[in-house]
Amino acid sequence: MKNEELILILDFYGQYNQLIARRVRECNVYSEIVPYDISVEKIKEKKPKGIIFTGGPASVYAEDAPKCDKEIFNLGIPILGICYGMQLMTQSLGGVVSRATKREYGTTKVNLCSSKIFDGFGNSNDCLMSHTDFVSEVPTGFSVIANTDSCPVAAMENVEKKLYGLQFHPEVNHTVNGTNIIKNFLFNVCNCSGTWKMDSFVQESIKTLREKIGDKKALCALSGGVDSSVAAVLLHKAIGKSLTCIFVDHGLLR
Repeated sequence: MKNEELILILDFYGQYNQLIARRVRECNVYSEIVPYDISVEKIKEKKPKGIIFTGGPASVYAEDAPKCDKEIFNLGIPILGICYGMQLMTQSLGGVVSRATKREYGTTKVNLCSSKIFDGFGNSNDCLMSHTDFVSEVPTGFSVIANTDSCPVAAMENVEKKLYGLQFHPEVNHTVNGTNIIKNFLFNVCNCSGTWKMDSFVQESIKTLREKIGDKKALCALSGGVDSSVAAVLLHKAIGKSLTCIFVDHGLLR
């Protein structure tokens, strides 16, 4: 997808990954979810305005924990780490992530400090926490910009390097005005203009498919779900009768 503005979302197997992408697009900025181990070269090719690390179920200090290339932090691209994403940022840059004696889960009052990503917020905000590990020591160059009664680092920032971390989830409805935090990252930190529209995405996707398929025939496996149905509609708009859809009964239909 060719866009002047792009936010890359590195997928660390979190349950809200698609929701993060949706929230970014609701701000009229195009987002694309990519694997956590995407190469630095690929990132440079895509030229994103910013990067978001998703949450995830792993512990960053586990041997098999998903980790990105540390060189990402040297690209000069603004990064927002959410939950596991903040913990990974912390460990990668020399901070300390520890195991909490008590899991923090549910809507929690978070005390906020002045920051570009909290622009328009007061001194506190109700946010969704869901974590067992926590940042016990921020990396050199970072400041703590939020905390709770049981979490000393609920958010952190390195203004000079444009690196930000949130222990809570701004993408969910349980976090009051959470989308505004994402919006602040997009516009106050990444300097996005917010001119992307979904209809332009559709038209460009149709154009790309038409150019790629040309005069050839195409076969689409249709399961009845949202993803395959949308793919089928886009393909039909691109190549019309050259498309053949085959319904696949995967045994999980209602």
